[in-house]
Amino acid sequence: MPNPSIVVIPTYNEFESIGSLLHELKKLAVDILIIDDGSPDGTAQLCRSLGVEVFSRSGKQGLGSAYRTGFAMALERGYSKIIQMDADGSHQVGDLVVMMESIGSSELVIGSRWTKGGATKNWSRFREYLSRGANFYANALLSLGVKDATAGFRIYDAGLLGRMDLPSIKSEGYCFQIEMTRRALSRAGTIREVPITFIERVQGTSKMSISIAGEAIFRITMWGLLRLIGR
Repeated sequence: MPNPSIVVIPTYNEFESIGSLLHELKKLAVDILIIDDGSPDGTAQLCRSLGVEVFSRSGKQGLGSAYRTGFAMALERGYSKIIQMDADGSHQVGDLVVMMESIGSSELVIGSRWTKGGATKNWSRFREYLSRGANFYANALLSLGVKDATAGFRIYDAGLLGRMDLPSIKSEGYCFQIEMTRRALSRAGTIREVPITFIERVQGTSKMSISIAGEAIFRITMWGLLRLIGR
């Protein structure tokens, strides 16, 4: 029987960051699954050397695709709680411990930067405005009622994920988090936001790009229009 919880972490060229995160995670009673998109820097090999399972894919296929793959594997194996975290050290294991204390209170626990008590460190004003603006826009058009719908630090109940028809989730960039929030609410999922401190990576390269931001704007706008016409 597996542990009740598994942490799913997508990676691409995170050799410099992933090791310290895995050392901290291995102190917890969780299993770990890395979904690596063919990192040429040796990320997958490092994770395996630390005794962590790696599912390797050929080339970059997108953040959303990586999570869909990892979530499907977790559900197939019978895990009851599926945790998602970034590989770059932005999400703190200490915050995860606090989030895990909320397991059972809601079907989706979000580690939130923008709820009361949440914070960011070492972010530029541009990155903060971009994140706050994306959340404002998503809530204005979609009425999500979630302060940090773009957050990538989450714990899902398996029952909720099973209701969400994961193969039909289409977003590949950070818009994936918004689409998952929207889908969870449409499936009557209960959501709780727990404040975290998000720390900007100190090693490696951010995956944020104009195309990722553009995908989010396009999809949010289309979902908003569909909502207006009752679809």
